[in-house]
Amino acid sequence: MLILASASPRRKQLLQQLGYDFLQIATDIDETPIAGEKPVDYVLRLAKLKAITALNEHPEEAISLGSDTIVVLDGQLLGKPVNKQHACQMLQSMQGRKHQVVTAVAVTNGNKTLTQAVTTEVEFCPMTLSEIEQYWLTGEPADKAGAYGIQGIGGNFVKAIVGSYSSVVGLPLVETKQLLQQIME
Repeated sequence: MLILASASPRRKQLLQQLGYDFLQIATDIDETPIAGEKPVDYVLRLAKLKAITALNEHPEEAISLGSDTIVVLDGQLLGKPVNKQHACQMLQSMQGRKHQVVTAVAVTNGNKTLTQAVTTEVEFCPMTLSEIEQYWLTGEPADKAGAYGIQGIGGNFVKAIVGSYSSVVGLPLVETKQLLQQIME
């Protein structure tokens, strides 16, 4: 059976779209960036660590899938906000501009681990401070990289997207399907 090493309801829903039966578990890993680590390397490392940790905790399962999503603005990593002020700062810095959303996927069977990162460019429309504060009050930004969810209310701020929509939500479907097919061969 497949393990989804994530507590995310969005990743669960996306993986269900691929038609797999799976066990969903949350992993407890250290997500602290390493000094000098590039954003893509960071997100790949976390996805791999989640997949390996979940399989080690449930060795009776055959395959584990880990994923992580980050937002990058001007080469800087924007993680999940720690509070309202942090979320508002992030959203203000992105308003009227383009940023990248990078989602990494890792699949492992214990012997072999495959990874892939998918980068999507997202452009926000201009936003007022009042709109940003009202958005915070919805609760949606609190647990999302970059303080927004494209699949929810945050989608109202997205002017354009170049790349994978499902990757911005949290799991790139095409690439995930390909990795799972490769690991099952």
